[in-house]
Amino acid sequence: MTDIAVTVNGQRRDLAGTPAHATALDWLRDTGLSGSKEGCAEGECGACAMLLATPTTDGGTAWTPVNACLVPVYALDGQEVVTAEGLGSVDDLHPVQAKLAEAGGSQCGYCTPGFACSMAGEYYRADRAPAAEALEDSGATTGAATDSCPVHDPEHGPNGFDLHALSGNLCRCTGYRPIRDAAYTLGSPEAGDPLQQRLGQPAPAPVATDAEVGGARFVRPSTLDEALRILHDEKDALLVAGSTDWGVEVNIRGRRAPLVVAIEQLPELRTLTIAEDLDSGAGGCVEIGAALPLSEVEKRLDGRIPLLAQLLPQFASRLIRNRATIGGNLGTGSPIGDTPPALLALRASVVLASVDGEREVELAEYFTGYRQTVKRPDELIKAIRIPLPLATTTAFHKIAKRRFDDISSVAVAFALDIDAGVVTGATIGLGGVAATPLRARATEEALVGKPWNIATVKAAAEILRGEGTPMSDHRASSEYRSLMLNTALLKLYSQTTLESKEVSA
Repeated sequence: MTDIAVTVNGQRRDLAGTPAHATALDWLRDTGLSGSKEGCAEGECGACAMLLATPTTDGGTAWTPVNACLVPVYALDGQEVVTAEGLGSVDDLHPVQAKLAEAGGSQCGYCTPGFACSMAGEYYRADRAPAAEALEDSGATTGAATDSCPVHDPEHGPNGFDLHALSGNLCRCTGYRPIRDAAYTLGSPEAGDPLQQRLGQPAPAPVATDAEVGGARFVRPSTLDEALRILHDEKDALLVAGSTDWGVEVNIRGRRAPLVVAIEQLPELRTLTIAEDLDSGAGGCVEIGAALPLSEVEKRLDGRIPLLAQLLPQFASRLIRNRATIGGNLGTGSPIGDTPPALLALRASVVLASVDGEREVELAEYFTGYRQTVKRPDELIKAIRIPLPLATTTAFHKIAKRRFDDISSVAVAFALDIDAGVVTGATIGLGGVAATPLRARATEEALVGKPWNIATVKAAAEILRGEGTPMSDHRASSEYRSLMLNTALLKLYSQTTLESKEVSA
């Protein structure tokens, strides 16, 4: 226990004696670092944001903002974090803090530390480039900037600041305009900036952890084999990766587990490979490690799977995606998770691992009931496999009360193959309309072999309306959910028609 510690703002701090269920936020505040605040305890407000040193593909470090209220503090063993106190001081403000003050970006100040940490993460992003540099790299001219340069859209600043870096940070009194103004006036880090200099060094390596306090235990296995052995031997073991779901259970519902096993650092679960068999024509697959954070999935795929490229920006917030995983989203078995509908449409399968070996299960056969799956207690999700080639026409429709950072009322994912005006293949995944995510098989059958025209779409849309068994709850009524299913296919048809007109023009 004496060797269990975390580096906070450059200082090594001992974790010995901390309760096994404690979150990083609770521990930070108990140690006197009260800059991080608890607003919601669910990862929705961002007041608790801190910076975590994470590895980059070139062997360096990135400062990644995460929700301290959701991270188990023992998951930080051997790791390095920076809180708002570590950015600057009263006498020597960090550039982010100075710009927030100059722009009037803080009133009550409760949310400000979280905003400052999230903003600092973007400030230090290695590929953030001002508009002029982005134009040079793209080869565009100044006159074409509005159309060709991403920093000129409403969600990027002239300094290359991605406004989505602040998603998941809420402010109830200042208003977002001065906060945005502060972000858009940030320059580049100076060469002598210690946090900038830190990025050129490797991130802390994962360390094996075994802490037992008050009869509860937190374990980080050093290998996948060790994790599988624990699952086999310990029937009460609870797996956590990003802990974005379990953290809420701990904070809001007071849940406790006798044994938590953290697997987010296991290298075998953090892979992403694309294997295309172009010679045989048999296709190939994209395999995504179950514990790879969604932000990293999005970055590494870089649009390679358009359906996921549409989905991921709508999945919670950037703060959540920096920790959340596909394995965790599937592991909960929730009928309203965002990834299952898209993965169903992509005909994905799940690789389950145990001490007895691995088995692959089609995702369409994975869910068996409300929050129930075919995964045995001694198994973990190792990877998700998406077969290639991909469908030519895809779309993800998420119906929620907010555009971003909200839970789906209904989610619909389409993957269609349309050849010479005829639907030759159709896979449709649904979420939020039954006890489990499901395939809209009746609608798929109604589309395949039919011409892609308004008559076919209207007939299939009526079938889609009746798929699943939607219920009424505080998010939406069953009638509303059925109506959204009915209009989803019509919306897709409208989009494809407009796109075809643009191409022909």
